[in-house]
Amino acid sequence: MKTSPAACGHQSWSISDDSLRRYVQYASESCIQELLMSASVSVSEPNKLGNGGDGWKILTLENGVEISKRRSGSLHVFRSRWVLRSVSPQQFITVANAIDAAKQWDSELVEARYIKDLEDNLSIIRLRFGDNSKPLFRKREFIVYERRETMEDGTLVVAVASLPKEIAAGLFPQQNNAIRGLLLQSGWVVETLEDINSCIVTYVVQLDPAGWLPKWFVNRLNTKLVMIIENLSKLVQPTAPHSS
Repeated sequence: MKTSPAACGHQSWSISDDSLRRYVQYASESCIQELLMSASVSVSEPNKLGNGGDGWKILTLENGVEISKRRSGSLHVFRSRWVLRSVSPQQFITVANAIDAAKQWDSELVEARYIKDLEDNLSIIRLRFGDNSKPLFRKREFIVYERRETMEDGTLVVAVASLPKEIAAGLFPQQNNAIRGLLLQSGWVVETLEDINSCIVTYVVQLDPAGWLPKWFVNRLNTKLVMIIENLSKLVQPTAPHSS
């Protein structure tokens, strides 16, 4: 591993692909376990989405969609859960993972591209928001890993989180006009219902955009990010088979 100065006085670490792969596999294990714990809904009881245990406080519960949060340090972790009928887990994950789809369900995202594929299920991605984004996202970028796993019971998990700033700087030096944000615990859990053509989806996110921002504004951003469920549902439903 080599260390070198990066822009704005930050250090950057240059590491091998093998070291990066081993780090991401290790770091993502805890993220996957946290996601699975957050998705603590019995797939045989999809109507019990309103369970507010384990520190989760329900914010809204409308049309089968639950938005809830719990405290994590100075910020909150936000979670949305909902049941998608006539959509299989494989259909949802395919749409949710596609970068072209990401641009559709988040209009403030101006660039999303793979920097490096470490394994078939392990990638490094750059997300960038441009000059025309709202103040909370303007000129911010995120260097994240994405790990996709299928559990023994068929549950699909996608874990996403920022790389440490030194590793991120070594992979993709920070641009002069960009502010590098930090994506903390984040990702998807997709469980099959008894009806194999339907699934229950849990989305968890916690974000620190970096830069000076009031805490209430950051928390509002977290709420907004979770609300992408509405656009994702519209995006995935056309891919599902129509009922006769």
